[in-house]
Amino acid sequence: MGNGIFEPEFLKRLERLSLNMEKLTGAGSGGLRKSKAKGSSVEFSDFREYSYGDDLRRVDWNAYGRFEKLFVKLFMEEREAMVNIFVDCSRSMDFGTPKKSVMGIQLAAAVAFLALNNMDRLCINLLKKDAMVSSNVLGGKGQFDICASFLDNVGFEGTTNMDKAIKLKKFGGRGLSLVISDFFIQGSLEDLMKYLMFYKQDIVFLHILSPQEMNPELHGQVRLKDSETGEMVDVDITPSINDKYQKTLKDFKASLKELTKKYGGTYVTISSADSLEKILFEDMIATQIIK
Repeated sequence: MGNGIFEPEFLKRLERLSLNMEKLTGAGSGGLRKSKAKGSSVEFSDFREYSYGDDLRRVDWNAYGRFEKLFVKLFMEEREAMVNIFVDCSRSMDFGTPKKSVMGIQLAAAVAFLALNNMDRLCINLLKKDAMVSSNVLGGKGQFDICASFLDNVGFEGTTNMDKAIKLKKFGGRGLSLVISDFFIQGSLEDLMKYLMFYKQDIVFLHILSPQEMNPELHGQVRLKDSETGEMVDVDITPSINDKYQKTLKDFKASLKELTKKYGGTYVTISSADSLEKILFEDMIATQIIK
């Protein structure tokens, strides 16, 4: 994929956006985004290791003399967000025209760019069956190429037990957890939500569906194949079956939305046929995920 996933003009437009931490974390949470407040902002808080793209003026050269490593000073009102992006890599995500997997990777890259551009800490997590493959923790706009390379050639196969996979994640503190999936998964989402809440994660579900799933154009006798298990089933697609399908899909999306709301999260339905520009500059701004 590389940095070429986005045209330079598109990146310039993205640079004007940011993750809306104030909305996502809610009032009184202490905030994840660094504040512009005066006064206490000069009070020293902590160090972290230097990452390519960081402001060299923040390097503590005395620490470098002692440890021969570069460290950056952090201040009380300049705490960084920790953003985790979880990408469902099940085979069902590779379905559709356009494929849900392509949209998922593009969304992961776009959100990663926003986080890095705003100096937040970032980790990309690929959910594979009941396991997880994670990138290093990245920080600074200059590390977007590393992020893009990590997302290169992601394979989509098998089923994902999202509950088991994400519970392998060890969170170091409060942060934002953004999940990209079609949610045709195994495991208890309720238990997963409780786990994320226990570790003080603010939750965003980006629910990707293909046009064929949103409005299937099937009629008469058809043989359907489960893309993950390979199971075959013969179905007679009648108008009443289509109506039941649409009701089931509507109830499925409503249950996901209600679950995220219950735990203070944000839910967005996305069609893989939509343009990335529409999703970022319309849908995600409308839901105040980004601003």
